Order: sequence, then C-alpha cells, then structure tokens
Amino acid sequence: MARRLLQLYTGLVLYGVSTAMFVRANLGADPWNVFHLGVARIFSLNIGMVMIVVGALVLLLWIPLRQKPGLGTVSNVIVLGLAADAALALMPPVESLVARSILLLAAILVNAIATGMYIGAGFGSGPRDGLMTGINARTGWSVRSVRTAIEVTVLLAGWLMGGTFGVGTVLYALAIGPLIQLCLPWFRIKIQQEKSLVEPTVVP
Repeated sequence: MARRLLQLYTGLVLYGVSTAMFVRANLGADPWNVFHLGVARIFSLNIGMVMIVVGALVLLLWIPLRQKPGLGTVSNVIVLGLAADAALALMPPVESLVARSILLLAAILVNAIATGMYIGAGFGSGPRDGLMTGINARTGWSVRSVRTAIEVTVLLAGWLMGGTFGVGTVLYALAIGPLIQLCLPWFRIKIQQEKSLVEPTVVP
C-alpha cells in the first residue's frame, strides 16, 4: 500500500510539473490546460488555483452522474494545482525557441510518465475523466465520442479566452496515447509484483 501511495503522489506531482513545463514552453498545451490557461488569463489567477477550482467544480458534476470518487480523485483536485504553481515558481521563463521546443517535448514525456504512474496506482480516476465515464454510463454514448466532445469543448473555450493553443497541442494529441501505452506497463508490473489487483483507470 505504501508503495502504491508513493507512486500515486509522485505521479500527481509530476503531472503538475509537466503543466508548468507546458506553460514555460508557451507553444501550446493539452486541451484542459488550454482551458485552465484561458480561465487564468480572464480572472488573473495562478493556473494552479484554476486547476483546483475547475477540478472541484467538475467533481460536483459527478453527483447527478452517480460517480464515486476515490483517494486518487480527491488528491488529483488538490495536488495537481499545488504542484503546478510550485514548479512555476521555481522554473524561470525560457526565451530561446530551441530551449522552449525541448521543454515542450520534455513536458509531453513527463506527462506520459506521470499518467502511467497515476493510473498504475489504481486509486480512482481524476475528476475530468470521471465526468467522461459518468456521461458514458448514464447516456450510453461511446467513451470516444464523449471524450472528444469534452476535449473539443474545453479546447475551444480555452482558446477563445486566450489560452495557449499551438504546435504543442497537436503534438500532445498525437503522442500522448502511444507514450502512455509505452509507460503504463512499467508501473502496472510493479503493482502486480506487490500482489495488488489493480485495474487500469483513465487519465487525470
């Protein structure tokens, strides 16, 4: 259990760090972070605070969907935002396009590793993906359709609010699936070695 908890929180912290890396690279981010950046710009808030507030509001939508949060769900709401703000405070702005490009690629890789760790710990889905699975369960719409609809909606909303949409957004969309597929077995194997029956969940 201690090993799973360590993996969970390490994964969540790294996910927050990857968010800070996307922000410093300033070449585009994943759809939810485009949304977070847009909200942060409109209300002049730190992105970490926006991530916490949005996560909590999305979690409220679980109630009519009859979804049950786990430890990983609640931890996701709090830890991601705190880790993102802490990493941004320690990470200086990057000016060079070459350095920003390298930071972007590193952000995608760190995000994939963090996701593999978080999923492999098996403590429940994040609030955003719980929304997806809850809508799927209540409506019968396919997970692919629900996921696409949610991500397109938040991406467009974030972009309209001034969130950073760019080459990083496209690269993330193309690379994150294969990278998670590559990383996930590393952490699932570790869990299985501890004789814990862990089923894969979804991305935070």
